[in-house]
Amino acid sequence: MRKTICTCGVLLLFATAALAQSGSSFHQQALSCDDPTGIFCTEVYQSIGYNGAYTGHDEPSVLFYSGVSGSGNTMVYLMQLPKDPPKLPKQDGTGGTFNFQLHPAFWVSMAMCDDQSAPNPGGSSVGPNILCTPDSDLNIFDGTDSTAADYIGKHPGTGFMEMQFYPPGWFVSCDTTDRWCSALNIDSLSENQNTGKGNNSACGGAIEYVNFAFITKSGVPTGPPGPLFQNNKTFTPNKDTLFYNPGDVLRIVLRDTAHGLKITITDLTTGESGSMTASAANGFAEILYDPQGTNCNRATHNVPYDFHPMYATSSEHTRVPWAAHSYNIAFSDEIGHFEYCNAVRRQGGRCTQDGVHDLDNGLPAGAEDDFGCFDAAFASVFGLVPIGGCLSTDFDFDGVPYQLVWPGTLVDTTTDQQFHPSPVLFTTPLFTNSNTGGQQNYDRVAFEADLPRIEGNTNPVCQRHILNPADPSPGSGCVNPPAGANFYPFYTTKGGENECTWQLGGANIPGTDNTFGGSSTAEFGSLLELAYPASTPPGSVSTRYNNFRQVLSGNPCPSSGTIAAE
Repeated sequence: MRKTICTCGVLLLFATAALAQSGSSFHQQALSCDDPTGIFCTEVYQSIGYNGAYTGHDEPSVLFYSGVSGSGNTMVYLMQLPKDPPKLPKQDGTGGTFNFQLHPAFWVSMAMCDDQSAPNPGGSSVGPNILCTPDSDLNIFDGTDSTAADYIGKHPGTGFMEMQFYPPGWFVSCDTTDRWCSALNIDSLSENQNTGKGNNSACGGAIEYVNFAFITKSGVPTGPPGPLFQNNKTFTPNKDTLFYNPGDVLRIVLRDTAHGLKITITDLTTGESGSMTASAANGFAEILYDPQGTNCNRATHNVPYDFHPMYATSSEHTRVPWAAHSYNIAFSDEIGHFEYCNAVRRQGGRCTQDGVHDLDNGLPAGAEDDFGCFDAAFASVFGLVPIGGCLSTDFDFDGVPYQLVWPGTLVDTTTDQQFHPSPVLFTTPLFTNSNTGGQQNYDRVAFEADLPRIEGNTNPVCQRHILNPADPSPGSGCVNPPAGANFYPFYTTKGGENECTWQLGGANIPGTDNTFGGSSTAEFGSLLELAYPASTPPGSVSTRYNNFRQVLSGNPCPSSGTIAAE
């Protein structure tokens, strides 16, 4: 039976923001990304926040490349939302596995113009092209020579858009037991990477903050999306919010408009549709970068802004220079955010009695990662699935998403489907060629996982910094699958050339026709070296291993405009 809308999403999002702001005068309602949970936030190239609080999570991704204008800013996906299995989860781990345990969100991405964000918020004297030109490859700066025209330190300010989808059933949800919802998120980093200066302390310092708006049937946000004006309504679904049923097939259209990126989602199963435009008129805004300031007053520091796509194309060069990942256009899952917990000190706090799988063996001191925890009784109060668990980043890789509980991890299909959810299904997006106006496929595909970025507490620790004495053996300890994991999900395809469709899980999903080597090790490839603007010495770069990446020579799964639905 359909349940009434609950404010479970509010509980998590609002609690996350409150935890993040506990040491700052930054506006209390704002959704920021400085606490250990950071579920809805872009993975940053290095730890940020109060006292160096960890921000980040595990994001296995499929990247889409084309040098044709339009491939970086307009596209159409088909997606089928997954279903939960008939077996309910059990506290001892012997029951079914629901989607909220595998991924609090998955999303499609795009780099955005954001003139108050890193690497050059508010403009800079570093280079001549300091403000973003929307929908243009003039914004490509990824060189490492500070005297060259393409030096990465000259890159305009950049945001990162994640069009996120949230599963039902627990504290990451908009609905208690049966409906999915979605929201447009745009993340910004309030830091100048060339100087190392963050915003003033009243604005939170070098904070990552988020513009957030649910997709609604009217296209009007439920509350203010801008970080200085966000309130409970921002994070509370209402009757106007677009909801989806498990198994529904969606068409997701992303395109630029005169007043910012517009996302339109049509539920092809129910016929309902909704949209959201990242416009100043809808309340989207930047926070003024004011490092010498003493306040973060709404009247002076809220900058209404139309967020436009940054690039014309999508390639290895269309980066967000402050993000851990290397890409512009991609589909990404967000995993590693659920561990069983049998008892808590306080709701939303630390676990006091570990659940199944939680080993914590051989980790460095202080590496316990069970934070953001709720017990089963508290979940029951909200009508949620009555299990206890934790939502912080699982950097010892022993939680539910790192077990053999993904779709297709069992050879016995019947048992697999009784206990494991169905996979998320999605097509390679079709983009609109800016020259011809016609739709076409991407030329190449890549796989990328940001495991090195979050393997800082494994044993041995991943040494991800290159040319840094702190890491004398760069690459050592950076492994896939990560230490502690019994399984790491990977992408496969089904449907053949007429209905080719991507899916995530194991190798045994019915209908699978390409496993790309049959393991995460084979699929995600080797360590990827990325350069980031650095402040010491001035005009330098910091090079790091933040990802594994494998770029294919072609597109093995071109879209035909249809999806091989379940």
